[in-house]
Amino acid sequence: MIQQTLSIIKPDAVERNLSEDIKKKFLENKLKIIKIKKIQITKDEASEFYKVHQSKPFYEKLCSYLSSGPIVVMILEGENAIQENRRIMGATDPKNAEEGTIRKEYGISIDKNSVHGSDSPDNAKKEIDFFFKN
Repeated sequence: MIQQTLSIIKPDAVERNLSEDIKKKFLENKLKIIKIKKIQITKDEASEFYKVHQSKPFYEKLCSYLSSGPIVVMILEGENAIQENRRIMGATDPKNAEEGTIRKEYGISIDKNSVHGSDSPDNAKKEIDFFFKN
């Protein structure tokens, strides 16, 4: 099934000029980049985006980090795009990610793991709408 999902190249990867390498990984794995933009969001916007994690102990740190520098947001499209994107990204903690995944190759830590991707069709729609409102 053809799906769309949101992908974010996080501040640590943008700062290290890894955006092109990361985009190439998606394209090599048959995901199309439908829309893309480089932006910087405020801490309030990050708090709204990560609202689903509000009750978790890492919430504040996560919001501060996402708003700490420029990010690249993309809509990816392809066969089972949500699941494919998550496979290409690898485990949240780069130490546990499989070889060849974005997080294994570029992630610094569980916090600075270079990328974000939607985890479900519902969240993909919400997250795409958050960054690409018409």
